[in-house]
Amino acid sequence: MIQRIQSIYILISTILIGLLFALPFAEVAKGTNIFEFSAWGITGDSGLVENGWAVALLIGIILLVHVIALFSFKKRMLQIRMLTFAILAGLGLVGLLIFFVFKSFDDAVISYKIASAFPIIAMIIDYLAIRAIGKDEALVRSLDRIR
Repeated sequence: MIQRIQSIYILISTILIGLLFALPFAEVAKGTNIFEFSAWGITGDSGLVENGWAVALLIGIILLVHVIALFSFKKRMLQIRMLTFAILAGLGLVGLLIFFVFKSFDDAVISYKIASAFPIIAMIIDYLAIRAIGKDEALVRSLDRIR
């Protein structure tokens, strides 16, 4: 399983998505208050400002899809479908992150953290995994023709 390059790609992507639960996405400064946006919501000095259950749920779904894709290495077409769904859900996650920050605050200074780029990096790695799975599938089909 892990000796194939696509499995390594999926593992790296899974780790990046898993890190989204622990790292903050952005810091928002409005006036003298500083708020932190993470998977669990937007928090400030006074506590939770905006609940982030939708973001956490979408991250959990993407993480689950990656884990299923990682362990279904014998079903290459299923892996491709799962990773395609993960890419589409990742696009939705990026849109949701941008929506959350701009919906919650007007005229605020937003400082994005490195974790906000993880979904985009994971989508690129997922695309590389899909290409590698496609090459693997083409190789298997060509060997089936020879027999």
